[in-house]
Parts: sequence; C-alpha cells; structure tokens
Amino acid sequence: MLEEVERWLSRRSWSVADRPLERILAAKRGTTVSVVLPALNEEATVGDIVGVIRRELMTEAVPLVDELVVIDSGSTDRTAAVAAAAGARVVARDAILPRIPAVPGKGEVLWRSLMVTGGDIVCFVDADLKDFSADFVTGIVGPLLTDPDVAFVKAMYDRPLGTEFDQLASGKTPGQGGRVTELVARPLLNLHWPQLAGLVQPLGGEYAARRSLLERLPFPVGYGVELGLLVDALHTVGLDALAQVDVGVRKHRHQDGQALGRMAAAIYRTAQLRLSRGHLVRPRLTQFERSEDEGGERRFIPRTYEVDTEERPPMVEIAEYAERRRVA
Repeated sequence: MLEEVERWLSRRSWSVADRPLERILAAKRGTTVSVVLPALNEEATVGDIVGVIRRELMTEAVPLVDELVVIDSGSTDRTAAVAAAAGARVVARDAILPRIPAVPGKGEVLWRSLMVTGGDIVCFVDADLKDFSADFVTGIVGPLLTDPDVAFVKAMYDRPLGTEFDQLASGKTPGQGGRVTELVARPLLNLHWPQLAGLVQPLGGEYAARRSLLERLPFPVGYGVELGLLVDALHTVGLDALAQVDVGVRKHRHQDGQALGRMAAAIYRTAQLRLSRGHLVRPRLTQFERSEDEGGERRFIPRTYEVDTEERPPMVEIAEYAERRRVA
C-alpha cells in the first residue's frame, strides 16, 4: 500500500461513533441534506428504510434530513405506494428530464435524481437494505457537515453472505460478501488507481457527496456508477477530499451468479473507459444457462447481454438543470 494511502486511512477513515448526532446537528447550520433511494421492485424493504429516516432524522428535535426522495425505476410491484405511505416523496424515473429518453440502470436513476432534489449534500441509500439503521445516513453525512475539506464519503461495513448459521458452518466470518468487489473492483483499483486501495467498500451503494461535486461528474448509467464516480471524484478533488465511515453491518438481498457476472462486466467496462477513453471491440457478455433446446434436450444455452456502455454527462451541462439552479 502506498504511504499516501496509509496516511489517508489514518486521517479519513472513521467510525459512526466518532461524530455524535449532537455534533452533526450543530455543524449543519444552513446546509441542506437530500436523501435519495433508487428503487426497483423493493416493496419489501423500502417502507422500513423511509420510516426510519422519517422518525429519526426528520423531526423537529432532529432536523438532519431536509428531503427524502424515492426514485422509482419502473417498479411493477407496490414500491411507489409503500414508499409514499411511509412518508417519502416518490418520483418516477421517466418523469424526470423527459426530453432525454431514460435507459435502464441504477446510474441513470442517480443521475436524474440531481434534477429533482435540492440539497447541498446528496446522500444515496440502496432501497433493498434489511434491518436499516439511521447510522447509514448520519455516518456518511456527518463528515461533510463537520469537515469542509471532505467532498465524498463512502460507507464501509461488514457484509454477511447468507445466514449466521451458514457462516459458522462454512467457517466464514461475518465480513464476507461483496464478491464482485473482491474479484473485480478491488484488483482494478489496486492495479490502476492505487490511491483508492484503502476503500473498504468501493462498490457500496451508500455514499454522500456535495452537490457541487456530483453535478460536475459523468454518471455511468448502469452498475459501473459506483466505481466511475469514485475514480472521477479522485481525479476531480483529490484523495484527501474522499473519506469512509464504518456504519456496522449491511444486510441486503444478494444477487445470483449470472447477475453478478453482468455487474462485473459493466464495472470492467467503466474502468476500461477511464483508462483509455477508447471503445471495446465487442461490449457484450455471453453467459450459459442449463435449459432445454428446441428438441427437448437439456444442454447449456448461451445468452448474450449488452454491457452498459452509455454514460450521462455532468449534470451542469444539462440546460434544464442550469435553469433550475439559476431560478433557485
């Protein structure tokens, strides 16, 4: 590890307990905070997350969060209704910037969220978290309120894979998980952006940043958004403006191996673009599924998927956003 990264770890890695809520509220002053939940078919969990934030961080006694928005990315279940009933403002992805046709992908939703939120600090939280704690918000917003030199904060946490019984039976520790992080993202960062080698959860979906930074960054539309924002933030504001906070344990819905393969391909593509700004010869990924062919024989059937290659430009380059900020 670079000496620079070792120094960064000692200066910019904290625990949520390092900043009591009273200190964070005292530092807030006139700074506004928006929390954004990107959601696609998360009716089982989104209501609990919204409820915790409303009860613990949006009260007269604890006015930390000024705005709580769920961006619904075309859900076919009751995600939007559950989120609204719990107290969130729900906005449909396709209703934001209708001049620009929406494409599927998490990064697309995060990018569009800048258009419909107004906070000086924007905090992203995945909508599939279980046993959600308000620490996920206070932990990553805190440094941005108390430390003016910090511009981008990632959450770090233990990430259990399976149940506690499964972990004990397999000899795994509770910190296991994050398979794409360990197999793809961490090697890429260590090899090509070693200044980011100290990030514990570089692909984590919980992070907060100053709007003044986010609006200047391009957003990969798909799974590569976390790595893309992290790398671009490094180049834009420097390592010392990045930080991470330990918020405990993150429990969420795990994806199957093939979905992880597609995620890995998108992340590699995002890294490749930032290394060369060139073009892949074939931005597609072929995977195999055991299925019946037309003759009824079970065999491995190839399925080919497009790898996310599109990126949205910095939001400050969008005319509607510039006009909205001018009026505000």
